[in-house]
Amino acid sequence: MTKIHDRVANLMADLRMCPVDFEALYSGKNELTPLESIELFLTEQQHSRTEKQTILRRRRANLPTDKTLDTFDFGFQRSVSKEQLLRLSDMTWVEQAYNICFLGPPGVGKTHLALALAVKGLDMGYVVAFETLDNLMKILKTVEISATSKRRLKYLKQAALVVVDEVGFMPLSPAEANLFFGFVSSMSERTSMIITSNKGFDEWAEFLGDATITTAILDRLIHHCEILNMTGNSYRLEHRKSIT
Repeated sequence: MTKIHDRVANLMADLRMCPVDFEALYSGKNELTPLESIELFLTEQQHSRTEKQTILRRRRANLPTDKTLDTFDFGFQRSVSKEQLLRLSDMTWVEQAYNICFLGPPGVGKTHLALALAVKGLDMGYVVAFETLDNLMKILKTVEISATSKRRLKYLKQAALVVVDEVGFMPLSPAEANLFFGFVSSMSERTSMIITSNKGFDEWAEFLGDATITTAILDRLIHHCEILNMTGNSYRLEHRKSIT
C-alpha cells in the first residue's frame, strides 16, 4: 500500500493537485461506483483549491486586521445606521464599480467599517487590496525602480475593490498629488474604491495643495459614490484602557 500511495502522491504532485487523505475521504464509502469515487475526489480537490485561493487572496489583500459589522458599536456611532451598512454589505455595488467614502474625524469608526466591507468582499470571492495613502505613495513613487512596488501596483489594478485609508492625514507634495490623481483616474469606473478621510471634501485642496487636481480627483471619485459623513467623539478615547 505504501508504494501505491507514493505513486499516487507523486502523480498528484506532478498534476499540481492538493494532497488528500484518501483513507479519511473514502472511509465508510465502500459502495461507491467508480464514477462516484471520481466525483468525490474531484469535489475534494475543488474545495481544497478554493480554500487555498481564499487564503492567498486574504494574504495579498494586506488588511491590517479583520473587522466585521457585528463588532461595530452602532449604539455609540449613530451618524451611520446598521441598516445602511448591511445594505452595502451585499457588495452589489462592486459589480457596478461604485465607490464608498467614509469621512469624519479620527476614532469614529471609518477604518473599521471599511475593513468590514473589505472582509465581506473577500468572503464573497472578490479580489481586495488595502493600503494607507502613505504606503500607496511609496508604491507609486518607487514603481519604476522596485520590483516589489511594481508587483503590488499590478495587484492593486487587478483588484475588484481597493481600500485607501487615511487620506488627508498628511499633506501631499505637488508630485504626490499628481500620482494620486493618476491612480484614482486609472481606477475610475473600472474598480471600486473605499476611501477613508478625516477631511471633508471642502478641505481636500488643503492637503492636496492644488484646487484643479482636487476637482479632478473628486470628479472621478464621487461620480458613482456613496458618501458617509461620520461625526461624534473618538471611540478609542471614550473606551481607552489604562494599565492599572
